[in-house]
Amino acid sequence: MHLGRQDLAGMRQQQWRAIGTISLRGARRAAWLLAPSLAAWALLSLPSAAQQLTPVAEERADRAHRSIEQSGQSASELADSVTSRTAQLRPAEMLSEPVTRRNFIDEAIFSKMERDGVPHAGLASDGEFMRRAYLDLIGRIPTLEEIQAYEADSGPDRRARLLDQLIGNEEFVERWSYFFEDLFRAGNRMGHGKNLFRFWTREWLTLDRSYADVVGDLLTHGTKSSHSSPGALYFARDFVKAKDDPDEPDAHDLVNRADSIDEFTITYGKAFLGINLGCISCHDGANHLEQVNLYMTGKTREDFFRQAAFFGKTRMIMNWENGFQANTEYTVDDVEPGYPTESESIVRVPRRGGSNAPKFILDDQPALPGEMPRDALARLLTGHIQFARATANRIWAELMGVGIVEPLDGFDLTRYYPRKDLPAGWEVQPSHPYLLDELARDFQESGFSFRHLVRTITSSSAYQLSSQFPGEWKPGYRRYFARRNVKMLSATQLHDALVTATAVPGKYTKGDVEVGMARQLLDPAYVDAEVAEFMRAFGQQSRDQFPARVASSSLQAMLMMNSATVLDRVQSDGASRVSELLKNIESDRIVAAAAWRSATGADPAPRQADSAVRRAIVEKLYLSTLSRRPVPGEMDVAMGALDADLAQGAENLQWALLNKPEFLFNY
Repeated sequence: MHLGRQDLAGMRQQQWRAIGTISLRGARRAAWLLAPSLAAWALLSLPSAAQQLTPVAEERADRAHRSIEQSGQSASELADSVTSRTAQLRPAEMLSEPVTRRNFIDEAIFSKMERDGVPHAGLASDGEFMRRAYLDLIGRIPTLEEIQAYEADSGPDRRARLLDQLIGNEEFVERWSYFFEDLFRAGNRMGHGKNLFRFWTREWLTLDRSYADVVGDLLTHGTKSSHSSPGALYFARDFVKAKDDPDEPDAHDLVNRADSIDEFTITYGKAFLGINLGCISCHDGANHLEQVNLYMTGKTREDFFRQAAFFGKTRMIMNWENGFQANTEYTVDDVEPGYPTESESIVRVPRRGGSNAPKFILDDQPALPGEMPRDALARLLTGHIQFARATANRIWAELMGVGIVEPLDGFDLTRYYPRKDLPAGWEVQPSHPYLLDELARDFQESGFSFRHLVRTITSSSAYQLSSQFPGEWKPGYRRYFARRNVKMLSATQLHDALVTATAVPGKYTKGDVEVGMARQLLDPAYVDAEVAEFMRAFGQQSRDQFPARVASSSLQAMLMMNSATVLDRVQSDGASRVSELLKNIESDRIVAAAAWRSATGADPAPRQADSAVRRAIVEKLYLSTLSRRPVPGEMDVAMGALDADLAQGAENLQWALLNKPEFLFNY
């Protein structure tokens, strides 16, 4: 379904007029009136992601081929499609001033476009930039008060100061803690240890500790109880259970050690190197991966064994107490003789032997004499530029909508740089390989400072471009980052944007503390059933698998219209944004009258004062919800809704604004 701007405008007018006659308390009964147009609006025919397998099937299939092979639209094609459909949903606000090259990112991005004759968008307006920065950096939209304060700041460097303020904010730590807990899959397989993991993650983000040191901890920690060591928890969560009841007195046979090491080798390869080793954990790359990844065709299963062998001495013991297994409590130590290349496997084809001498798969470097193998792995992995590349690329994708390399865990190093001997049908994989190298080196030189990496990307004019594009957009522009990629809010961003817009926090338990934002949750499962359903519909996963894009669905639109997660937050008779605005009518009337006298020298008539107060309510609801003021046509429709019934009209107005597709996207 394709909707032109005139069609969308007409649907908007019809929707507003319909909403003006509906009591929010009857919205559950009347939502069908808006369902066709709202579903079309909210989903905009976004392409669906691949169907998800059951957890058991995905655990097995992922080890071989499924996740390394790509099908359907690429990430850049999907981002381009979403942007083309949604960029015009917000009123045009692009700045006309010249785009300044602020750092090496801009030199690379804009020089390439200049060389190839590719036009680009102008800078996003201050309001659009502000909303984007809040969503990206702290995971929510700005409050009414924050918008008003930013608008009152006329300093030429206010964007830079806003970025510094947000990056130094406690909410920055909360937002990115949740991001890394998703990436590290800190969920139920960590058991009660995820409390420790959350504390540790927040601590290193607060201190801006070297990310290389953080990853070193995740690769080298060991302890008698994994609940006292976050790194050991990261390894232990990839356990492969061998049996329900032990045959050995010490119960060491509850876990298949070799399979667990293999699983973790695939895990850290994806997360830290951007490389999927799943296929060669079962067979050589040759004669299997020629249509998928040229680099991996040169790797063998023995190469995988030797990479896995860095954990060859490591043992994971599932605790067995009084005849019961405590399958989220482990002992992790290093007492084994080496990686067993002929051991029995539960989740992959039989092992047929081979060398088990540790060797880093990217450069064939072994451990040093006398060096503990896991220490060697941490040294070799974090010292290789591919670690810095993969990290920079992952954060670039989170902030820019699509990576310089896609998929994020599918780097093909044979196609990394331009070369004349690429086989027919293949092209260079990164859109900007030398820029990604420069980002990686800058990340290394900063001491692997995560905050520095985020500040570098967001300070660039490339990040601050508008999503709207002047002139005809061509598919060939996609790889140039010639405009901002629009992306749908994540489940946590959407929830926390709802909380911010309506001023109604959640009431969720995190240990002994009650929290109101989704990003503050220890675990996404720690919410009531209706909120959990809402967040799952918008892509929140259980952390059993790596984060993935969620398919769009009509359920998302219906939940926005009909879920108590939304409806309960816009009532006028509770502690909500609407309720607060209605309570302050008299003080607003005094302010409006003073402004009228200052402008005209006379007192306003009652009708004029009422109109001024209602216009102020409309404007505040727009700013609180959409982070912008209404255009004249929107103001007229909204005023009509408030004139009919002030309380119900205000409820209906915010409900309608939350259900505008504009609310669902980050521009």
